[in-house]
Amino acid sequence: MKNGAIFDMDGLLFDTERLYQENWIIVAQEFGQQPHPDFPIAICGSSGIHAQEVVHKYYPSVDAPAFIQSCVDKVNAILQTFVPEKPGVHEILSYLHENDVRMAVASSSIKPMVEHNLELAGIAQYFDVVVSGQEVVYGKPEPDIFLLAAERLGLSPMDCYVFEDGINGVKAGLAAGCTTIMIPDLTPPTEELKHACAGIYSSLLEARDAMLQHEI
Repeated sequence: MKNGAIFDMDGLLFDTERLYQENWIIVAQEFGQQPHPDFPIAICGSSGIHAQEVVHKYYPSVDAPAFIQSCVDKVNAILQTFVPEKPGVHEILSYLHENDVRMAVASSSIKPMVEHNLELAGIAQYFDVVVSGQEVVYGKPEPDIFLLAAERLGLSPMDCYVFEDGINGVKAGLAAGCTTIMIPDLTPPTEELKHACAGIYSSLLEARDAMLQHEI
Protein backbone atom coordinates (compact mmCIF):
# COMPACT_ATOMS: atom_id res chain seq x y z
CA MET A 1 0.00 0.00 0.00
CA LYS A 2 1.15 3.52 -0.80
CA ASN A 3 1.81 6.03 1.98
CA GLY A 4 -0.24 8.80 0.38
CA ALA A 5 -3.56 9.24 -1.41
CA ILE A 6 -4.59 12.34 -3.37
CA PHE A 7 -8.23 12.86 -4.26
CA ASP A 8 -9.92 15.06 -6.79
CA MET A 9 -13.13 16.62 -5.46
CA ASP A 10 -15.76 17.45 -8.09
CA GLY A 11 -17.20 14.31 -9.62
CA LEU A 12 -15.16 12.05 -7.35
CA LEU A 13 -15.83 12.82 -3.68
CA PHE A 14 -18.95 14.83 -4.51
CA ASP A 15 -21.51 14.59 -7.28
CA THR A 16 -20.91 18.21 -8.25
CA GLU A 17 -19.73 17.88 -11.84
CA ARG A 18 -23.34 17.64 -12.99
CA LEU A 19 -24.00 21.01 -11.40
CA TYR A 20 -21.17 22.48 -13.44
CA GLN A 21 -22.37 20.77 -16.61
CA GLU A 22 -25.82 22.30 -16.21
CA ASN A 23 -24.54 25.77 -15.35
CA TRP A 24 -22.03 25.97 -18.21
CA ILE A 25 -25.04 25.95 -20.53
CA ILE A 26 -26.76 28.72 -18.56
CA VAL A 27 -23.58 30.83 -18.49
CA ALA A 28 -23.07 30.48 -22.25
CA GLN A 29 -26.57 31.80 -22.82
CA GLU A 30 -26.03 34.68 -20.39
CA PHE A 31 -22.85 35.61 -22.28
CA GLY A 32 -24.80 35.69 -25.54
CA GLN A 33 -23.39 32.42 -26.86
CA GLN A 34 -25.02 29.40 -28.45
CA PRO A 35 -24.13 26.62 -25.97
CA HIS A 36 -21.70 24.19 -27.57
CA PRO A 37 -22.61 20.58 -26.73
CA ASP A 38 -18.97 19.50 -26.39
CA PHE A 39 -17.82 22.33 -24.14
CA PRO A 40 -18.98 21.07 -20.69
CA ILE A 41 -17.07 17.81 -21.10
CA ALA A 42 -14.04 19.51 -22.64
CA ILE A 43 -13.57 21.82 -19.63
CA CYS A 44 -14.35 19.13 -17.07
CA GLY A 45 -11.59 18.88 -14.46
CA SER A 46 -9.44 21.66 -15.86
CA SER A 47 -8.38 24.92 -14.25
CA GLY A 48 -6.18 27.98 -14.65
CA ILE A 49 -4.71 28.75 -18.06
CA HIS A 50 -5.87 25.45 -19.54
CA ALA A 51 -9.50 26.16 -18.59
CA GLN A 52 -9.27 29.60 -20.20
CA GLU A 53 -7.85 28.03 -23.34
CA VAL A 54 -10.83 25.67 -23.52
CA VAL A 55 -13.23 28.61 -23.19
CA HIS A 56 -11.41 30.50 -25.95
CA LYS A 57 -11.57 27.45 -28.21
CA TYR A 58 -15.35 27.11 -27.97
CA TYR A 59 -16.33 30.74 -27.27
CA PRO A 60 -13.56 32.93 -28.79
CA SER A 61 -15.30 36.25 -28.18
CA VAL A 62 -16.01 35.96 -24.43
CA ASP A 63 -13.98 37.13 -21.44
CA ALA A 64 -12.75 33.69 -20.37
CA PRO A 65 -11.96 34.48 -16.69
CA ALA A 66 -15.36 36.17 -16.23
CA PHE A 67 -17.11 33.29 -18.02
CA ILE A 68 -15.48 30.73 -15.74
CA GLN A 69 -16.09 32.77 -12.59
CA SER A 70 -19.77 33.14 -13.42
CA CYS A 71 -20.23 29.36 -13.52
CA VAL A 72 -18.17 28.88 -10.36
CA ASP A 73 -20.30 31.44 -8.52
CA LYS A 74 -23.54 29.76 -9.56
CA VAL A 75 -22.38 26.33 -8.42
CA ASN A 76 -20.93 27.69 -5.19
CA ALA A 77 -24.27 29.27 -4.34
CA ILE A 78 -25.93 25.86 -4.61
CA LEU A 79 -23.20 24.21 -2.53
CA GLN A 80 -23.52 26.61 0.39
CA THR A 81 -26.05 24.37 2.08
CA PHE A 82 -25.80 20.97 0.43
CA VAL A 83 -23.05 18.87 -1.10
CA PRO A 84 -24.08 15.56 -2.73
CA GLU A 85 -21.64 12.77 -1.85
CA LYS A 86 -20.55 9.99 -4.16
CA PRO A 87 -20.92 6.36 -3.00
CA GLY A 88 -18.07 5.00 -0.87
CA VAL A 89 -16.54 8.30 0.23
CA HIS A 90 -16.63 7.61 3.95
CA GLU A 91 -15.67 3.96 3.54
CA ILE A 92 -12.49 4.54 1.54
CA LEU A 93 -11.35 7.51 3.63
CA SER A 94 -11.88 5.54 6.84
CA TYR A 95 -10.00 2.55 5.44
CA LEU A 96 -7.01 4.64 4.34
CA HIS A 97 -6.97 6.51 7.66
CA GLU A 98 -6.94 3.25 9.58
CA ASN A 99 -3.90 2.20 7.53
CA ASP A 100 -2.02 5.44 8.28
CA VAL A 101 -2.18 6.70 4.71
CA ARG A 102 -1.71 10.48 4.51
CA MET A 103 -4.37 12.14 2.38
CA ALA A 104 -4.79 15.27 0.29
CA VAL A 105 -7.45 16.87 -1.88
CA ALA A 106 -6.19 18.38 -5.14
CA SER A 107 -9.05 20.23 -6.78
CA SER A 108 -9.47 22.78 -9.54
CA SER A 109 -11.94 24.58 -7.27
CA ILE A 110 -10.84 27.46 -5.03
CA LYS A 111 -9.53 26.41 -1.61
CA PRO A 112 -12.30 28.03 0.51
CA MET A 113 -14.95 26.11 -1.44
CA VAL A 114 -13.02 22.83 -1.14
CA GLU A 115 -12.65 23.32 2.61
CA HIS A 116 -16.32 24.29 2.93
CA ASN A 117 -17.47 21.16 1.08
CA LEU A 118 -15.24 18.88 3.14
CA GLU A 119 -16.57 20.40 6.37
CA LEU A 120 -20.18 20.22 5.21
CA ALA A 121 -19.77 16.53 4.36
CA GLY A 122 -18.04 15.79 7.66
CA ILE A 123 -14.83 14.46 6.11
CA ALA A 124 -12.39 17.37 6.55
CA GLN A 125 -10.61 15.59 9.41
CA TYR A 126 -9.30 12.90 7.06
CA PHE A 127 -7.17 15.28 4.99
CA ASP A 128 -3.70 16.52 5.88
CA VAL A 129 -3.46 18.79 2.83
CA VAL A 130 -5.79 20.74 0.53
CA VAL A 131 -4.38 22.07 -2.75
CA SER A 132 -6.32 24.33 -5.10
CA GLY A 133 -5.90 24.82 -8.83
CA GLN A 134 -5.29 28.50 -8.06
CA GLU A 135 -1.99 27.54 -6.41
CA VAL A 136 -0.39 26.29 -9.62
CA VAL A 137 0.17 27.97 -12.98
CA TYR A 138 -0.87 25.03 -15.11
CA GLY A 139 -4.02 23.10 -14.26
CA LYS A 140 -4.95 19.54 -15.16
CA PRO A 141 -4.05 17.76 -17.47
CA GLU A 142 -0.63 19.10 -16.43
CA PRO A 143 0.72 17.30 -13.34
CA ASP A 144 1.50 20.41 -11.27
CA ILE A 145 -1.35 20.15 -8.76
CA PHE A 146 -0.57 16.53 -7.89
CA LEU A 147 3.15 17.21 -7.64
CA LEU A 148 2.43 20.03 -5.21
CA ALA A 149 0.04 17.86 -3.18
CA ALA A 150 2.64 15.08 -2.90
CA GLU A 151 5.29 17.62 -1.88
CA ARG A 152 3.06 19.01 0.87
CA LEU A 153 2.33 15.50 2.08
CA GLY A 154 6.10 15.03 2.34
CA LEU A 155 5.99 12.11 -0.09
CA SER A 156 7.30 11.16 -3.50
CA PRO A 157 4.58 11.18 -6.20
CA MET A 158 5.46 7.55 -6.84
CA ASP A 159 4.42 6.78 -3.25
CA CYS A 160 0.95 8.29 -3.77
CA TYR A 161 -2.33 7.09 -5.17
CA VAL A 162 -4.33 9.56 -7.23
CA PHE A 163 -8.09 9.06 -7.38
CA GLU A 164 -9.74 10.84 -10.30
CA ASP A 165 -12.97 10.76 -12.27
CA GLY A 166 -12.11 12.83 -15.36
CA ILE A 167 -9.85 12.41 -18.37
CA ASN A 168 -7.83 15.56 -17.65
CA GLY A 169 -7.33 14.57 -14.03
CA VAL A 170 -6.27 11.04 -14.88
CA LYS A 171 -3.76 12.36 -17.39
CA ALA A 172 -2.41 14.71 -14.72
CA GLY A 173 -2.06 11.90 -12.20
CA LEU A 174 -0.22 9.70 -14.67
CA ALA A 175 2.05 12.57 -15.73
CA ALA A 176 2.90 13.18 -12.08
CA GLY A 177 4.06 9.58 -11.74
CA CYS A 178 1.37 8.64 -9.23
CA THR A 179 -0.46 5.32 -9.08
CA THR A 180 -3.62 6.59 -10.75
CA ILE A 181 -7.06 5.10 -10.20
CA MET A 182 -10.06 6.21 -12.21
CA ILE A 183 -13.64 6.29 -10.96
CA PRO A 184 -15.44 7.48 -14.12
CA ASP A 185 -18.21 10.02 -13.62
CA LEU A 186 -19.37 11.82 -16.77
CA THR A 187 -16.72 10.59 -19.20
CA PRO A 188 -15.64 6.98 -19.80
CA PRO A 189 -11.94 6.16 -19.97
CA THR A 190 -10.20 6.07 -23.33
CA GLU A 191 -8.57 2.84 -24.47
CA GLU A 192 -5.19 4.42 -23.73
CA LEU A 193 -6.16 5.27 -20.15
CA LYS A 194 -7.63 1.82 -19.57
CA HIS A 195 -4.14 0.41 -19.99
CA ALA A 196 -2.34 3.22 -18.16
CA CYS A 197 -4.43 3.34 -14.97
CA ALA A 198 -3.68 1.13 -12.00
CA GLY A 199 -7.39 0.40 -11.81
CA ILE A 200 -10.78 1.60 -13.05
CA TYR A 201 -13.76 1.10 -10.75
CA SER A 202 -17.42 2.05 -10.75
CA SER A 203 -17.25 3.71 -7.32
CA LEU A 204 -14.93 4.58 -4.47
CA LEU A 205 -16.54 1.73 -2.56
CA GLU A 206 -15.49 -0.73 -5.26
CA ALA A 207 -11.99 0.77 -5.17
CA ARG A 208 -11.88 0.32 -1.40
CA ASP A 209 -12.87 -3.33 -1.83
CA ALA A 210 -10.09 -3.78 -4.40
CA MET A 211 -7.63 -2.39 -1.87
CA LEU A 212 -8.89 -4.85 0.71
CA GLN A 213 -8.13 -7.61 -1.79
CA HIS A 214 -4.67 -6.10 -2.44
CA GLU A 215 -5.53 -5.57 -6.12
CA ILE A 216 -4.18 -2.02 -6.01
